[in-house]
Amino acid sequence: MSHYTALVEWQRAAEARFNDNRYSRAHRWSFDGGAIVPASSSPQVVRLPFSDASAVDPEEAYVAALSSCHMLWFLSLAARDGYVVDSYRDAAEGLMAHNTAGKEVMTDVTLKPVVAFSGSKAPSDAELARLHHEAHESCYLANSVRTEIRVAGTWSHQP
Repeated sequence: MSHYTALVEWQRAAEARFNDNRYSRAHRWSFDGGAIVPASSSPQVVRLPFSDASAVDPEEAYVAALSSCHMLWFLSLAARDGYVVDSYRDAAEGLMAHNTAGKEVMTDVTLKPVVAFSGSKAPSDAELARLHHEAHESCYLANSVRTEIRVAGTWSHQP
C-alpha cells in the first residue's frame, strides 16, 4: 500500500474580515518533493478578486491529474510494446454539470492526446486504441472516480 500527502495552506489577510465572505481564496499546495503550487478557487466559482486566475484551481488539477495518470500509463505500455514515443500532448477538458441528484459535479473528462511516434515500429489504429484502453484500465485515478473519462486522441509517425 502506498501513502501520499499534500500540504494545503491558506492564511487570512489581516485586513480581511472573513465573515463577510470577501476574503482571498488564494492558497498553496506543497508536496513532499519540494514543489509548491499556487492554488485558488476557480474564477468561474468565486469571482475576482477573491480568486486568483493565475493559480491552479481544484477542478483544473482534477482534469490534469486524470490526464497525467493516463499519459504515464500510456508511455509505459507503449515502451513495453516496443514503440518509440517522441511526444505526447493532451489538451484535456472537464465538464461540470448537475448529476441526477442535482449536485454540481465533474461529469465528464475528455482526454485528447496527440502522440508522435518514431522508429521502425508504428502502431495501427487498433493498437493505439488498445494502448489507450489499457492505460485507462490501469490508471489508478480513473479507477477511483465516477467521472466519465473519454479518450479522443490522434497520433503521427516519423520513420
